[in-house]
Amino acid sequence: MSGVLEQESLFLTDLGRRVRHARTVRGLSRKVLSQTSGLSERYIAQLEGGQGNVSIILLRRVANAMGVRLDDLITGNDALPDWPLVRDLLSQASPAQIAAAKEALSGGNRPEASNRPRVALIGLRGAGKSTLGKLAAERLGWTFVELNAEIERENALSVQEIFAIYGQEGYRRLEQAALRRLTEHPGPLILATSGGIVAEPLTYDLLLQAFYTIWLRARPEEHMSRVREQGHLATTGDHASAMQELRAVLASREPLYARAPATVDTSNIPVQTMLDRLTAAIEARFKHPVPTAD
Repeated sequence: MSGVLEQESLFLTDLGRRVRHARTVRGLSRKVLSQTSGLSERYIAQLEGGQGNVSIILLRRVANAMGVRLDDLITGNDALPDWPLVRDLLSQASPAQIAAAKEALSGGNRPEASNRPRVALIGLRGAGKSTLGKLAAERLGWTFVELNAEIERENALSVQEIFAIYGQEGYRRLEQAALRRLTEHPGPLILATSGGIVAEPLTYDLLLQAFYTIWLRARPEEHMSRVREQGHLATTGDHASAMQELRAVLASREPLYARAPATVDTSNIPVQTMLDRLTAAIEARFKHPVPTAD
């Protein structure tokens, strides 16, 4: 009997860890998750701490509020980190694509990423994606696009309104659709993405395949300082645990950000130096002369 209890305790601990990871990688505080799921912060804290019995109905509400699959929280895929991406791709694949996937898994190779002059910037809010992306585009003569602004333009709604109407899952669906359209952009392009795009396997894989992706990396203290200067603390949370939450989000996303083929460190340097580093990384990838937008 004690062995069964130990297994159950281990299951609850692992379940709590997966819920906590799913929440932090999406940049959701317990307060926000509480509001979207209709469950108390105390219950979410107990769930993440592996305490007590778990109602499958309440767990389903937590999963829906985060836009994740219930089976991912219950079963976990620690040994297969790419499984969510593989599963989502297979669910949308045609019989011919499934056959090609089987061939690839038997020893084939995935196609190489696009060599078109397209760059995507990833990183937490406050990394400098919009500021540096726009400056780099001006210096190189490329087009600059902010993905959130593109989503708002295409749907005639603000990001806040999209979340209010469609929820996180609906926003991510619109985000992926906008990104797919941008992969067909004819000229050189620099794209600033949302900080949480890396948490969506299909969307992030599309980004990595179609764009030369650069992680703008900074220390947590600088992220917080820049967000403070931008006046976004109303959504980030100006409270004692704000920095702790930011560190947790960054730690959970770092392995995902690190999948980008290039990293530009923006810590403790002037904007001009950040810009020089970013444009140098772009020019090193695409060489000179870089085609410019018409």
